[in-house]
Formats: sequence, structure tokens, C-alpha cells
Amino acid sequence: MRRLLAAGAAVLLTLPALAEVDTAAAARDAAERLAAAGERLAGAGEGATERIEALSETVRAYEEGLTALREGLRRVAIRQQSLEAELAGQEEDLSELLATLQTMARAPAPMLLLHPNGPLGTARGGLLAADVAPAIQARVDALKEDLQELSELRALQDSAAGTLAEGLEGAQEARAALAEAAQNREDLPRRFTEDPVRTALLVASTETLDAFAGGLAETVDRELRNIIPDATQRKGTLRLPVEGRVIRGAGEADASGVQRPGIIVATPPRALVTSPAAATIRFRGPLLDYGNVLILEPAPDVLMIFAGLAESFGEAGQVVPEGAPIGLMGGETPGVDAILTETRAGGGANRSETLYLEVREGQAPVDPAGWFDIGQ
Repeated sequence: MRRLLAAGAAVLLTLPALAEVDTAAAARDAAERLAAAGERLAGAGEGATERIEALSETVRAYEEGLTALREGLRRVAIRQQSLEAELAGQEEDLSELLATLQTMARAPAPMLLLHPNGPLGTARGGLLAADVAPAIQARVDALKEDLQELSELRALQDSAAGTLAEGLEGAQEARAALAEAAQNREDLPRRFTEDPVRTALLVASTETLDAFAGGLAETVDRELRNIIPDATQRKGTLRLPVEGRVIRGAGEADASGVQRPGIIVATPPRALVTSPAAATIRFRGPLLDYGNVLILEPAPDVLMIFAGLAESFGEAGQVVPEGAPIGLMGGETPGVDAILTETRAGGGANRSETLYLEVREGQAPVDPAGWFDIGQ
């Protein structure tokens, strides 16, 4: 009996209680964000400005909600795997503890009071039992909590499919509505009208981005009014135009050894790209090997170049406000099954698309980190 009690005490010493972590909170918060995004989408007005603002907020809400849900599910999956691994690792010790408790339960009550070494041994055994019993009960209670948490985590993952499906469908609907509204927008003020012939000739004849930027002034047909946004005072504080993470800084070589003066931002598929400041659209269209390009002028003689967009909005000469949608990234949003598989494997948010962002002052490129709060 003393050996069995000693074995039980050893089990307790080698099995620390698992830490409490509310991993489900992020997923619950994400579900609330997605529900609020759906309400915004349903309440988007019919006026051009109001509808575009509402749809932009809706798309952002869906993006934030889906990102939060994926992060919540990732944490849930990690916690679930940790619990399963720890419980599996404790199986042998728990079996020994269970055998100890079963042996004690089968022994007649009078026998528990006897000890081969006589009354002194019986007294010592009773003291040991009194010391170990509360610890055994505490470990049993902790084990129950772990098993209950594991059951809740599994149920949360199973129920996430419906929330994900609704969120993905809502985000797709909101992006489509936003693209349509932004493409047909006619209420923006104009700084100039574009000469499409000169623009086409410049695109066809230019061989470098430097040359193209230097020739942009030739594409202006006529100036309409002196509306020149100036974001100079906000240098270093502008938010990145898209939800993502900078994966290559200015001047860093890519896998092919090519160096460019801009930064590369990894983004989720179909992410919304917005104007980081009030600015004039100077160019929109395909350019060189940069793909679909949009160029903004947020201050006199300052150009911000965005390349890699799947869709871009607006027309050259229009003045867009800060936060206005200027495009969408490409790619295919993964389906529910792919997201759940990804999170169960411990993967984070999928950032399969890349946005190239370059800033030019005068005729020379500068490090975008001097304008944007990159926050790496």
C-alpha cells in the first residue's frame, strides 16, 4: 500500500497542470465582426460616395473578421494539438495512477488501516494517504478541465465551417459590389483631363519606370483646377495601403538577384487596396513588367506607384480621398475546407499575393519607409 501511495505521489509531481488559455475568444470575436460586416453590407446606401465608403468599410470588416477567425482557429488548433499531445504523453502515468486508485478502492476498509510493520507503519501510511489524497483529487479535477476544454475546442472547430462560409461569401459579394461602384464613380473632383493618345505613346515608347515617371506630365490634356493634395507633413506616419506584411525592403534583391527601390508587401488574396492619403491619380493601366499599375500623386512632385493589382479603380486626373478604394489584389480566396485544413496544420494567414510599392520624390526613388509606418 505504501508503495502504491508513493507511486501516486510521484505521478502528481511529474504531471503539472496545464495552463489555462482562452483560445476560443479570438474566434468568437471574429464571428461578431463578420456579423457586423454583413449588417454593413445590407445597409450600404445608394448614393455613390456613401455607398463606396460603406462598401469599403464592409470589405475591411470582412477582411479583419476573416483574418481574426483564421488566427483564432490557428490558436485553437495549436491548443488542441498541445492538449492531445500532453494527454497522450501522460497516458502511462495516468494508467498507473488509475491502477493505484482502483487498488485502493478494491481493498476492504479494515485492510487499509493495517500495515506489515505494525501500528507505527499504519500511522505513517495514514499520514501519507492524507497528504496525497488532496493532490490526487486536484489532479483529477485538472484532468477533467483539460478533457472538457479539448471537447469544447473540437466543437468550436466543427462549428467554424458555417461561420467561415458565410464570411467568405459576404466578402466576395462586398468586393464585387465595391468594384462595380468604384469603376462607375463620377463624383470625384478632377485636377486635369488626360490625353489618352499621349499616354498610349508614352507607355509604348518607355523602357524604364524612371522614364515613364518623368514623362507623365506629357499625358495631361488640360489643367482644370488647382487641387493639389499635400501629404508631406504626414511622412513616416501613413498606413500601408493594404492589409499585409512587408517581406522585402527597398533595395533588397529578390530570388533572381533583381533589386528595386520599392518594397514588397505580401497580402491575402483579393485584399482591398486603398489610397494612403488624399491624392491625384496620375496613371492607371498595364506598364512594362510591373503588371497592372496605378500611380498616385499625394504631394507636388511626389509619386506613389502601386504594381501587382488584379483590378484598379479610378481615372487619371481624379482626386481620391484618403482611404478610397483604388484596387483589389488577385488570387483565389481558399475555400472553407482549405482554411480549416491550414489552421489545423498550424498555418497562419494565407498571404499568397504581392504588392509592389515605390515612392518617388522629384525624379528619384526614395525608401518608402520614410513615408509609411511599416512597423516591422
